[in-house]
Amino acid sequence: MTPGFRFYPTEEELITFYLKHKIQAGMNPSDIMQRIDRVIPQLHVYDFCPWDLPEYAGEVCRGDPEQWFFFIPRQEKEARGGRPSRLTSSGYWKATGSPSVVYSSSNRVIGIKRSMVFYNGRAPSGMKTEWKMNEYKAFQQEYSSNTNTTPKLMQEVSLCRVYIKSNCLRSFDRRPAAPVDHQAFQNNDHHATTSTDFMAQPTTQMITSPFDYSQMIEDQPLWEWEENLNL
Repeated sequence: MTPGFRFYPTEEELITFYLKHKIQAGMNPSDIMQRIDRVIPQLHVYDFCPWDLPEYAGEVCRGDPEQWFFFIPRQEKEARGGRPSRLTSSGYWKATGSPSVVYSSSNRVIGIKRSMVFYNGRAPSGMKTEWKMNEYKAFQQEYSSNTNTTPKLMQEVSLCRVYIKSNCLRSFDRRPAAPVDHQAFQNNDHHATTSTDFMAQPTTQMITSPFDYSQMIEDQPLWEWEENLNL
């Protein structure tokens, strides 16, 4: 990658381009997935301590001191309707708050985002660290924000962004306003966008979900919603 270029995906691009391509790769294998896997590798993230994850990052993020992206395959117990294990040899990832709906730039509902913090030790006496994670899951299709249809999640793979808490703006917070040219990505070995405007506004927005999560439990793993329902 040319010096000075950074990987600046928006949340919309993470879900609608990278994650959906990954999930659909089994049905439609293509050369583009080879390039995507070089950018965002698949990894059983919860088998590692967070500080070991940067060395497994894709080519674009390797050496990035701020953030790293990974595809997480669904665990076997999760496929049977159970909870995924988020324990590592030295600690655990704990969800913070409730899941939020991710909206596209055209105000369409495209997926779910949940945030987690890594704790050293074992619950309930673990010690909170500066390591954080955003985990994204995609809906099978885009929905209007005022739809009465119950969104269905694509469960096969999720996409996570691992980063270290910082009091200053990180590259992910400085996303350019212009969307990425995905056609150009298919014709090049590397994909990145650049922005000289570090205060550029993101092309997606995260706001509280207008949906009633209690209506979304049907056909969904309970772990997705139970923490939200208990709030």
